[in-house]
Amino acid sequence: MNNHAQYPEKTQATYLGRHILAEFFDCDSNVLNNLELIEKKMSEAATACGAHIVQTCFHMFNPHGVSGVVIISESHLAIHTWPELGYAAVDLFTCGENCDPKIAYDFLKQAFSSKSGSYSELRRGMLVSPDLVQKAPFCIKDQIEV
Repeated sequence: MNNHAQYPEKTQATYLGRHILAEFFDCDSNVLNNLELIEKKMSEAATACGAHIVQTCFHMFNPHGVSGVVIISESHLAIHTWPELGYAAVDLFTCGENCDPKIAYDFLKQAFSSKSGSYSELRRGMLVSPDLVQKAPFCIKDQIEV
């Protein structure tokens, strides 16, 4: 089994991981300001995308907002919320072929009752051979608006 992600649609290159930088707009502020619910939904998103949870750490800010991370065997899912603005910034980084961060993105968009969202996908760690990572900037996939 290969632990690297293939991207045949634009190139035959092999990458170590997919990194989605997501923004969710017009979200339910009651969800975004609920530490327990954010931790639960982020953990469920990790499981839904095929990841294996190692540990979670979340923090509630005063007067509002939650930051947290779900550490997964395949990398991490991280979030910071601005409930007063109905906005959440989310980082979804997965390695290998068994996880799809886009599934986590779709799950969280629904969980936050987001009326709109967007993401950029970075392809991280291009392999030029099975044991050598190219020393070059990561590849950025086109911005996606949904």
